[in-house]
Amino acid sequence: MQTAQEVYPGRVTQVVQKDDCFYISCEPQMTLAVMVYQPTVVRFRYATDSIFEEDFSYAIDKKYKANAGALSYTEEETVHVINTEALRITIHKADSRVNIYNHDGVLVCEDEKGFHWEDNYKAGGNIVQMSKVAQSGECFYGLGDKPTHLNLRGKRLVNWGSDVYGFNKDQDPLYKNIPFYMGLHHGEGYGIFFDNTFKAHFDFASERKSVASFWADGGEMNYYFIYGPDLVDVTRQYTVLTGTPELPPLWALGFHQCKWSYYPESEVREITSKFRELRLPIDAIYLDIDYMDGFRCFTWDKEKFPAPKQMVADLRDQGFKTIVIIDPGIKVDPEYWVFKEGLEKNMFCRRADGPHMKGKVWPGDCYFPDFTNPKVRRWWADLFEELISDTGVSGVWNDMNEPALFEVENKSFPDDVRHDYDGHPCSHRKAHNIYGMQMARATYKGVKRYMKQDNKRPFVITRSAYAGTQKYSSAWTGDNIASWEHLWIANLQVQRMNVSGFGFCGSDVGGFIEHPTPELFIRWMQLATFHPFFRVHSSGDHGVQEPWSFGEQATDISRQYLELRYQLLPYLYTAFYEYTTYGTPIIKPLAYVAQTDVETHNRVDEFIVGNDLLVCPILESNTKGRYLYLPEGEWMYWWTDQLYAGQKEMWIDCNLEQIPLFVRSGAVVPMFPVQQYVGEKTIESCALHVFAGEATHTSNHYQDSGDGYEHETGTYNVVDFHYHKEGNQIKLTQDIKGHYTPSFTTYGLILHGINSDDVEVYVNDVQLDKELIVKDDLGRYAFEVDRKWLNITIHHV
Repeated sequence: MQTAQEVYPGRVTQVVQKDDCFYISCEPQMTLAVMVYQPTVVRFRYATDSIFEEDFSYAIDKKYKANAGALSYTEEETVHVINTEALRITIHKADSRVNIYNHDGVLVCEDEKGFHWEDNYKAGGNIVQMSKVAQSGECFYGLGDKPTHLNLRGKRLVNWGSDVYGFNKDQDPLYKNIPFYMGLHHGEGYGIFFDNTFKAHFDFASERKSVASFWADGGEMNYYFIYGPDLVDVTRQYTVLTGTPELPPLWALGFHQCKWSYYPESEVREITSKFRELRLPIDAIYLDIDYMDGFRCFTWDKEKFPAPKQMVADLRDQGFKTIVIIDPGIKVDPEYWVFKEGLEKNMFCRRADGPHMKGKVWPGDCYFPDFTNPKVRRWWADLFEELISDTGVSGVWNDMNEPALFEVENKSFPDDVRHDYDGHPCSHRKAHNIYGMQMARATYKGVKRYMKQDNKRPFVITRSAYAGTQKYSSAWTGDNIASWEHLWIANLQVQRMNVSGFGFCGSDVGGFIEHPTPELFIRWMQLATFHPFFRVHSSGDHGVQEPWSFGEQATDISRQYLELRYQLLPYLYTAFYEYTTYGTPIIKPLAYVAQTDVETHNRVDEFIVGNDLLVCPILESNTKGRYLYLPEGEWMYWWTDQLYAGQKEMWIDCNLEQIPLFVRSGAVVPMFPVQQYVGEKTIESCALHVFAGEATHTSNHYQDSGDGYEHETGTYNVVDFHYHKEGNQIKLTQDIKGHYTPSFTTYGLILHGINSDDVEVYVNDVQLDKELIVKDDLGRYAFEVDRKWLNITIHHV
């Protein structure tokens, strides 16, 4: 068998600048294009024969606006130099290796061998490769749903969307394909987005201890370098580059209940009624594949669900949104209207020699839409009219879209399946990793179209994804197991997805496979209370998995945390606003909020949700507490109001009813009254919990109607709460930006950590009657003010 030889670029022969792009020609007939998108975002493309492929990407947001700023080019003795307003990029004359420095002269990213390639004799084309120097002490993060340690150093990983039932810790690959990672060394954070949809590989100092490399089995070496130096800013810039989602409806941030499968209709009604009877807050109920007629998508089993429209309407009256599953496999059945229409309109994937791609999934033999064809996506979107407009479902759940198949060794399509790829025809080798993304895109377009007719926002959830899928869908982490190890995995997967630009994500609470103990279920519910997407889902084969199925104690503790989730909705919704507007991750590992503190770089368990809540979940059985690390700053313990100095490890006691939870000193956390579902009651007063400490701090509260599109035309508020303390005086100011009028007319302020026997409160410089100030048993002071207060001063002795 012939072995391919690695080929390296030779001497640079020419540099040509065209606007914001520099074309560097090298021997033997290779061209590097250095394209400056922002002062901190630079794209590198390599053409091995000096002919670039047509520039097309499913990941890059079409609304992205490049602004390179001022650029300069100089030639030095051994290097060509490109300067942006933030970076100095050097290209070695001898071999085109690239080094990137910040303007303080710090080396941020350094080519080792740099770009090289070899012939792919088996498949044709090239295997394109890039190797970088892994700096001393450098940590690596990102890559989506990998179920391994948060710091990827020492790992070798693959992106190839795979249906992995009951995956294990460190198993790879999984469902999602997000070729974006971040490096952190010497306080400098940067990112690499390798926009190549072929099977991609990443080695973070595994094979060679001082080298990080990435390569793909075809396509171009095409990557974006993103400079922070703050890791949060790296994720922000990547998320804006690949597309921020629209704000989800507020109800989607509530609790969701799912099982494979709730049927018939009587069981669905029984389950939903039980939630209301036990006063367990919930917004969404899911229907898995058994609601369909023989697993035929876009149909209903008339025996199990004789009147779906009436059922969905009745559930809506009780405060439930109905979510239905839709898979990509369309049953081969000449009498089935979706199959007939798809066949007549040539919507299905074909093999290289002409016949349709046929594979077995739940309905048996199926054909599969080519979602890379815009015509097919439009057709697929049209199919949702009956489900959304007529039946009244509120969201769609896309599963099996890696794509997954039964009874074949690779569990997916053969490599020779052909795809349109939006007018760039290709094989499945190139399209596999974006198939689920394009299905989610088509689903999103259809759901949005028909939801928007009623001024409602869409909700879509997907299992498979590529970079940029966050524009279209939320996600869950796949078929996990009811085990303590998987609770640990769920915690780190959601952190990793968030720093990889995919914020609206969660796990199957309790585990999809097997049955959790009551203790495990409780701890998982506590963790998921602080995850962006909060859904219980189980296979059903191992027993029911509703909160009450674990006994009275589990029911009561679940209720406590469901109520807390609904109280925190304005805080979480604000975090979603920052995510959808600026690309700020909703969940942040400790390294992302204290990256100069090396103690945070390998912390896995703790995370920040939003800007001010530090969550330290219990991830082991039979424990009454845990060691945890508090990052820099001051942190108040949620349950006792005790204040702790940060930048230290400590032990915290907690019983089964408690998850270790801290709040940043100076934070103002908005909270709603408990509701059984979003919109159950009109919010007449919003609580503002003020956590006193020495730190000066600004908190935010985003306000809009919670659904619809009025916010897109400016009908919303962004409220800043500024906290400042001097001696025994606390000063609060409110800055309201916007023209939205919320339902509540007052704020109820609750002061935590004052530790005083007496306070004087001045609202807009007028003293508040002391009879209007209430002190509870924990020493917390509470009083009510008009929503439009400007400043509040608290004197305490």
